[in-house]
Amino acid sequence: MTTVNPSSWLGRTEECDDSIDIGHVRKIALSLDAIAPGPGQALPLLWHWALFVKGVAYDEIGDDGHPQRGGFLPAADNRNRMWAGGRLDFLHPLQVGSAATRRSTIFAVKEKEGRTGKLLFVTVKHEYRQNGELCISEEQDIVYREPTAPKLEGSIQAPRAEWSETIVPSSVRLFRYSAVTFNGHRIHYDEPYATKVEGYPGLVVHGPMIATLMCTAFVHAHPDKPVASFAYRGLRPLIAPRPFHVAGALTGDGASLWAAQDDTLAHQAELRFKA
Repeated sequence: MTTVNPSSWLGRTEECDDSIDIGHVRKIALSLDAIAPGPGQALPLLWHWALFVKGVAYDEIGDDGHPQRGGFLPAADNRNRMWAGGRLDFLHPLQVGSAATRRSTIFAVKEKEGRTGKLLFVTVKHEYRQNGELCISEEQDIVYREPTAPKLEGSIQAPRAEWSETIVPSSVRLFRYSAVTFNGHRIHYDEPYATKVEGYPGLVVHGPMIATLMCTAFVHAHPDKPVASFAYRGLRPLIAPRPFHVAGALTGDGASLWAAQDDTLAHQAELRFKA
């Protein structure tokens, strides 16, 4: 296993431009079963995760389908990569059909000991700008875990919801979201790999998709409440094709959001309104 020296990656940066093309935005909408915004309209919450993607050639892809490590992201050989959570501030909406830029910086690299072995946490700070204006400020937490059995059982009962939507994560839906986000991680579309190599009982629902659907359900319930910030974290994977629920409840100046499967929590989030 590669020994990670945090100072080797701290401060590394990467930039990616995107035109926020209306054709691609329509495909994102189809993958999420949503209505696509038109040119000049605001990009919905978290749809930027399907944009600003830096792809790599086939010979630069690892066995898990992700780009090989040791470039922008730290080397973490023989570990499985997952999104752990993140925090976002929404300052101005990104506009469909206009060029924008993402600038990313390795903000933190920390090794921790968990119940399933050693965990490497990497925090990446993203800044999204359009027409010279900072639109979204984001910190994204990525975790690399040793190849041990993933935590699958929930222990926290889902709270009483003020709104809820049921999602059926079919294999086609997962494949489409992998396609529009250019996410090659095989746990989302290659069931033999997901079950026999990484130890899941089925295909795994994308963490970014879950967070996006939580926000979408909130907007459906409260279209008049603009969002200032969003913080989320994953507790355990959601496994397809079993249905899950995205739900929430108001908390005064914001809302508590969650995703649950089999009546126990899998993802949690806190959302704050603009003043």
